[in-house]
Amino acid sequence: MKNIKIFIGVLTVMVFVLIASDCLALQDVKAPDALTVIHSRKSVRHFTGQPVSREDLDKILRAGMAAPTAVGRQPWSFVVVTDRKTLNTLKDGLPYAKMLDKAGAAIIVCAIPEKAYEKRVEFAVIDSTCAGENILLAAEAMGLGAVWTAAYPYKDRMDVVRKTLSIPDDIIPLNVIPIGHPAGVDKPKNKYNPENIHWERW
Repeated sequence: MKNIKIFIGVLTVMVFVLIASDCLALQDVKAPDALTVIHSRKSVRHFTGQPVSREDLDKILRAGMAAPTAVGRQPWSFVVVTDRKTLNTLKDGLPYAKMLDKAGAAIIVCAIPEKAYEKRVEFAVIDSTCAGENILLAAEAMGLGAVWTAAYPYKDRMDVVRKTLSIPDDIIPLNVIPIGHPAGVDKPKNKYNPENIHWERW
């Protein structure tokens, strides 16, 4: 009888631990607040090589498309690359995107002048730049790393991206953003400089 009581007691404790563990696992991890994300963001150039899930990439793209845009035109499109061969082709053709060899994915932000307000290149580039910044911040908020590597305005770099990804000539490949799991090498910088602030007037 004593052994049965001990057994029931141990079993009860085990069940309680399992239930508590499941409850903790189901709780959403609290995301950092916006200012923390902004000040924590850094250009991550060192990745572990782990893949980035399609679910995470979709969340990042949704954040990109939440960016402000002139007259709501949304003159942007995104090419998502996870294929290792394609990532390596981009790495080999772009001088400042060598970190693609360890990135799990890349998002190429493309500006579409035809869709922009007044069909102007300037609006397409500005709006798409806002989307690119949202992508960088979303990656940071999710515990991933990302870095902006420019294609625009360099013709040779844009040509590489267009050729590799079959992007039409009338679409501007603005950047290639490698995304991956950070190796922990890169740190945020404090860029605050009061000398760059003018109150009321210049």
